[in-house]
Amino acid sequence: MKIVILDGYSANPGDLSWKPLEQIGALTVYDRTKPEETIERAKDAEIVLTNKVLIKRPEIEQLPKLKYIGVLATGYNVVDVESAREHGIIVTNVPAYSTESVAQMVFSHLLTVTNHTEHYAIQNRAGKWTASPDFCYWDTTLTELAGKTFGIVGLGNIGQRVAAIANAFGMNVIAYTSKSADNLPPYINKRTLNELLAECDVLSLHCPLTPETKHLINRQTLGLMKPSAILINTGRGPLINDDDVAEALNSHRLRAFCADVLTEEPPKNNPLLKCENAYITPHIAWASNEARIRLIDVAINNVLAFIEGKPKNVV
Repeated sequence: MKIVILDGYSANPGDLSWKPLEQIGALTVYDRTKPEETIERAKDAEIVLTNKVLIKRPEIEQLPKLKYIGVLATGYNVVDVESAREHGIIVTNVPAYSTESVAQMVFSHLLTVTNHTEHYAIQNRAGKWTASPDFCYWDTTLTELAGKTFGIVGLGNIGQRVAAIANAFGMNVIAYTSKSADNLPPYINKRTLNELLAECDVLSLHCPLTPETKHLINRQTLGLMKPSAILINTGRGPLINDDDVAEALNSHRLRAFCADVLTEEPPKNNPLLKCENAYITPHIAWASNEARIRLIDVAINNVLAFIEGKPKNVV
């Protein structure tokens, strides 16, 4: 049995192991695969694993030996699931592996804005505190989270974990969610979207990207928010309109924008990259060592389950 990993570098740049797959069949791992290379590299494979390499109908129709596609992520929009089903191909994903890591990144971003820890470490290395006439030194606003209102859009695994952490900080947690209010923990209060936007001091996006949620945050919805609000996006880049958020930052109608995802990745001419109060990390919230270990473990177990005739995490 031939197994091909089309873009293994992101999940495993060399610090983890694919060895269990080598015991199953002939394994070939590519760090990256260009679109025009996909068919040639996968043409003899019965099992293909992909992270971001697209396997759509044109590719599937030219891969007659293919029986299984394992997505090395939770989102599986890189695969044409309908076409795969028509061709009898099983498609699996890796759910919920990054919940803790992404939730942690949300608060890493938030604390960057409220406490500026790295800023002060840099200032100290430059001698600012040493030269201070006082016992302390600060040149930014420092903000306490307790008592502030934390708004969440979307209460999946990550949204719920973020809510629990916000509650632990002593924040008032409100959410825009399809879940019934009766099924929410007592510390989460349900709101309409407009109510949530108007009330929150922090807004964190955790909803899926759909036609309805694309550009959910735009000029109009930003106008409902407090100018002192902090916007955090660790969900999907297109949940926000980049130009509208950049304009809000530049005109001081939004205190800060924090993101681990952007509309185009890697970004090229995104206006947010030049905004003073935009804090952007390069899509790494999922990439902690612990999360990547879970990701690869589940992906390998998905393959083993498929071979045993009992596929799991099928999408």
